[in-house]
Amino acid sequence: METSSNESVAKVLENACKSFPERLAMIYLGKSFSYAKLGELIDRFAAGLNSLGVDKGDKVIVYLPNTPQFVIAFYAIMVIGAVPVPISPIYTPNEVGYMSKDCEARAIVCLKTNFGYVKEISHQMPLKGIIYTDLVEMIPWWKKAIGFAFDKVPRGRIRKDENVYSFSDLLKYPASSKTVNADTWKDICRVLYTGGTTGLPKGAPSCHAHLYYGAMEVAECARGTAIAEGKSTIVLTLPLFHALCQAVFSGFVLALGNTAVIMPQPQVDAILECIQRNKADLFLGVPALYRMILDSDRLDQYDLSSLKYCWSGGDILPDEVFNRWNERFGIPLHQLYGSTEGELQCATPLSKRPKLRSVGVFSKAGKKNYKLVDPDTLQAVAEGSTGELLVSAPYFLNCYLNKPEETAASFVNLDGEVYYRTKDMLMMKEGELYFVDRSADVIKHKGYRVSASEIEAVLQDHPTVVAACAVGVPDPKIGERIKAFVVLKEDARGVSARDLTKWCRESLAPYKVPQYIEFRDMLPRSKVGKLLRRDMRDEERRKMDKA
Repeated sequence: METSSNESVAKVLENACKSFPERLAMIYLGKSFSYAKLGELIDRFAAGLNSLGVDKGDKVIVYLPNTPQFVIAFYAIMVIGAVPVPISPIYTPNEVGYMSKDCEARAIVCLKTNFGYVKEISHQMPLKGIIYTDLVEMIPWWKKAIGFAFDKVPRGRIRKDENVYSFSDLLKYPASSKTVNADTWKDICRVLYTGGTTGLPKGAPSCHAHLYYGAMEVAECARGTAIAEGKSTIVLTLPLFHALCQAVFSGFVLALGNTAVIMPQPQVDAILECIQRNKADLFLGVPALYRMILDSDRLDQYDLSSLKYCWSGGDILPDEVFNRWNERFGIPLHQLYGSTEGELQCATPLSKRPKLRSVGVFSKAGKKNYKLVDPDTLQAVAEGSTGELLVSAPYFLNCYLNKPEETAASFVNLDGEVYYRTKDMLMMKEGELYFVDRSADVIKHKGYRVSASEIEAVLQDHPTVVAACAVGVPDPKIGERIKAFVVLKEDARGVSARDLTKWCRESLAPYKVPQYIEFRDMLPRSKVGKLLRRDMRDEERRKMDKA
């Protein structure tokens, strides 16, 4: 299939498959896929989706971990003008059901192990198809046999009903020559869910140009470096449902004709062996993973001399990890900083050594405008002063699905231009940006952005809880741990922190469940009754400073 516009990652994919068909596009569990093969699989899957009645504008949930099937499904959905909605494979049925209804999903691609979750919520919307797969569907039969023999492959039960298909069923369709017309600055081509301030995740839609320029910003980071187009290999451990990882795959891999090694799970020894075996020269990970690698007692057993550059994303890089990595390998950690709504916003250029605590310079390849402002007055701050980062672009859709209040709170019109409010506080000094602080509404746990209000809403649904507050407690290994403060009803008896933790596990993905729960008689509120999360977070920070 072909797309009619150049400002889309579908066109980037099409050009890559035509320009370097024999080059390796990706490697997964030792299985290699050339650009020609990847293009063929994507076109076949796209034709298969069309056969189910999935058409332009239809939303398709991609409920998968890092696998070739994720890549194939993600781009195939866009190729036919439909809209991929990537979500975490560890989401609960409640979360999947809410997002599917909110975006009006028409199909879901999932693992066999999550098939039961999908069937549980499938009656809530008119699905045209449920497509199932597993972690080893795309690798040789003998590797599958070994995996199953040693019980290394998670199994799941499938109930073959109407509109239930295997991934391989859709790959049997011949590729189509159909051309899809798209308005790249207006048509939605992806929806990502991010933490909301009202207790429910909010769907952030993006147009084709948004993803295209995000990819070009990543490609620009590699210009003027030792990384050679078509000869570099990157190991991807960040989840593919994450905006940053998608931008890196489209920009560094597809746009430059390089190779991605996709890791299904971020296990330290597997990552180190993968870097050594594939002679990877670029690595992308979160700060917590870099710390785990540095702390590994088997680190000396691996040859990582092929690495030239390392990208850190998903969270702010601690000074200790930055310094230890540089001392251990002589390779600095470069930061990629962005958001779901704004894509990549700034980065430390690979062509020069990054400064401690710097998140780099504003990206220039994405036609974006930036402001650092006082969060209360929205007036610009002077250089050297801390301000909230605002970002705008002519192709931003500037809204959330079905969330007018969230939209109004997150997007602001200044001088006739709509800006996204990141709620992150940064400082400009000598031409570089430095991260200072983030809103108390967002907790960064193991690289995930967790909405404090979503946790609070689940706790407050418990019949004995009258109020709740969730905050991030600094942790040098994983960024922040989640702590919840809870006020119980006066007549509540026998309710423990363990009971509330169990309650949270029923509705929240594992990484959102609080590690600590503390009971309080009351929570601080403003004069108008607004919960003062920042006061609770600052209280915890003061405790840690004293300790």
